[in-house]
Amino acid sequence: MTNVVWQTGSSDPENTNHLATIREWWSGLSGKEVTWRPRQLVPATIAASELNWESQRFDERFVLTQPELRGITLYWRKPDTTDERSTTPHKLELDQLRQQLYVFPQSQQELVIRIGLPEITYQKFDLNEPQWQYDSAQQTLILKDDKQVMEVRLHLSAEGWSQLKQQL
Repeated sequence: MTNVVWQTGSSDPENTNHLATIREWWSGLSGKEVTWRPRQLVPATIAASELNWESQRFDERFVLTQPELRGITLYWRKPDTTDERSTTPHKLELDQLRQQLYVFPQSQQELVIRIGLPEITYQKFDLNEPQWQYDSAQQTLILKDDKQVMEVRLHLSAEGWSQLKQQL
């Protein structure tokens, strides 16, 4: 099971165990950098994972200190302050695969906050009409863009080269 859901008033017999799993995950974030992304649930029927989670204006990235779950309330601190912060959710969804917790605050039913470890951001390059060659001795496809003074080397297995040729 990759998703663990806890909800106030749930009759699910695993609800208490789910909260314990979330408590352990939450406290394990101590000293780690997290992303904090609040979003409006519009429409309210959309799944939180389906929202646009690209970086936006009110998103934060900080080191979480002293994360604790007392009762059903999440507590934490930011490193630059002594103030303890908290939110009491009506629902928590932990995506264990992606290491992200969706928090649905009781005080703002139309809000969801995604807290998680920072995602890997890939560096992207656009090569327009590159020169290319295949070095069969090293099984390497070489792409060169003289305008950007850039060279990209793709080391492919025989199977990878065969798949690339098929797809082209």
